[in-house]
Amino acid sequence: MDLVLLCVFLPLVTVAWGQYGDYAYGPYNYGDNDEWVNVYRQGFNFQCPHGQVIVAVRSVFSKKEGSDRLWNYACMPAAQSLGEPTECWWEEINRAGTEWYQTCSNNGLVAGFQSQYFPSVLDREWQFYCCRYSRRCPYSCWLTTEYPGHYGEDMDMMMYSYDHYIRGATTTFSAVDRDRQWKFIVCRMTEYDCPFQNV
Repeated sequence: MDLVLLCVFLPLVTVAWGQYGDYAYGPYNYGDNDEWVNVYRQGFNFQCPHGQVIVAVRSVFSKKEGSDRLWNYACMPAAQSLGEPTECWWEEINRAGTEWYQTCSNNGLVAGFQSQYFPSVLDREWQFYCCRYSRRCPYSCWLTTEYPGHYGEDMDMMMYSYDHYIRGATTTFSAVDRDRQWKFIVCRMTEYDCPFQNV
């Protein structure tokens, strides 16, 4: 009986290892020496290398530094079944001091962030860098839990499944704490072309 089970499951494990064996899901490499992509109260622009998407977001908060955060991101190549990105663009700006909800248009995936700090509001405006992969479409979308769990806490969000992608986010802003909580919009992508845009 054990030999029969081994013969059934061994090919499945071999196929899974062949598809995903080269990818480590975490801890992610956040770049050279795990340095931050910004300094407090300064703007920044971060883009993944061509063909890669954001898979992890890390941040620390400092009230004494203008209620601002340091940010860092990790990227990973998109699944081979998606192919190469066919186009990339910057989405509209999400204004500082407001709550917002945004997904990448045209079925895009988040491949970068751009942000500018505003001392008058003690907050940042945000922009997503999005990339479209052929005519692939999102499905089985969901929102993550809030990151950070409470205003003013450190944040460490990681994608643990290789076939799930960040398509956007919704945020709330606390005028008291001068901080923001994020829920990331995560989706799977079809492995075939589909005829419609944003879902």
